[in-house]
Amino acid sequence: MIFWLSVITSLFLIIGFSKLFYKLKILDNPKKYWLKRNPIPYSMWIVFFISFFIISFLFIDYNYKLWLIWVFWFLITWISYIDDRVNVSAKIRLILQILIWATIWVTSIKIWYISNIFWWIANLETHYIEIFNYTIYLIPLFFTILWYVFVFNALNWTDWIQWNTSWLSIISFFILFLLWIILFNRDNTELLLQNAKFIMWISIILVWIIIPFWWYDVNQKILMWDSGTMFLGFMLATLAIIAWWKIATVLVVFGIYSVDAIYVIIKRLLNKKNPLEWDFTHLHHRLLKIWLSKNKVLALVYSLSFLFWLTALFLDKTWKIIVFLIIVVVVIFINKIVETLIIKK
Repeated sequence: MIFWLSVITSLFLIIGFSKLFYKLKILDNPKKYWLKRNPIPYSMWIVFFISFFIISFLFIDYNYKLWLIWVFWFLITWISYIDDRVNVSAKIRLILQILIWATIWVTSIKIWYISNIFWWIANLETHYIEIFNYTIYLIPLFFTILWYVFVFNALNWTDWIQWNTSWLSIISFFILFLLWIILFNRDNTELLLQNAKFIMWISIILVWIIIPFWWYDVNQKILMWDSGTMFLGFMLATLAIIAWWKIATVLVVFGIYSVDAIYVIIKRLLNKKNPLEWDFTHLHHRLLKIWLSKNKVLALVYSLSFLFWLTALFLDKTWKIIVFLIIVVVVIFINKIVETLIIKK
């Protein structure tokens, strides 16, 4: 039932809004990005927006987590939509996002501790301040804001190549779904079962909603635009927190671009540039510079990402460390590696 309703709702909305946007001339400008194609409808994030609300309303038992997700993705998506239309300053966008992340933390979607691959758990509830009899733990607040900013920008930086973002999102949510099936069968405590069901329902709903969108995206018929990327980034970051702080797992699932984002941010800081400002230093840009086609870049990125997806589900912590270090080396030196292989060939 979820499969059919999610796919049909998404497909129906894509077709309907595509026709509407053509009539209203809500189309992109391909020449601005040196693309040789006709203008196509953008701001198709509205498909995610409506589809997810309808399907989650019908199939997920009402609870405060779902309500918070609805409220905050509404705010995030519409702030991003305003930016799409009038180009809000990057600083103002960042300030607005930080305020929303802080509000999310206050409402209990927050990071309390970090469990990592080095077998120790860091409790973040150490330093705090009291405001109107409400205790604000500073380190969890900082980490929650940092997590949202990181995931938003890492995912947003993937959308320069069309359908890259939609496909990575499908795989990320599907891996979360499979991971929680495994956890669901390992532990039968009531609290874990309730949380597992909630994560699995939302993850699989998002997968089925995005798949029809991805198909149209592949055929260059529509664009989600930044608002759609923000929606997907918000859902990915939030599910990681709700799923009992599976931060490291999401980083593994989203591995290739997690490493790339960290690498690019460090490189920009060393060059005294704004670490969040868009440029042509990302993984796909570096590969395109050595004359690889977009399809070859995507094939390479997905092949490397496949290693991360396997580690998230099947490998133990030691092997996760090994694979992570391999991917770090590959991301940093990928141009030299690919150029060497091309020359030998």
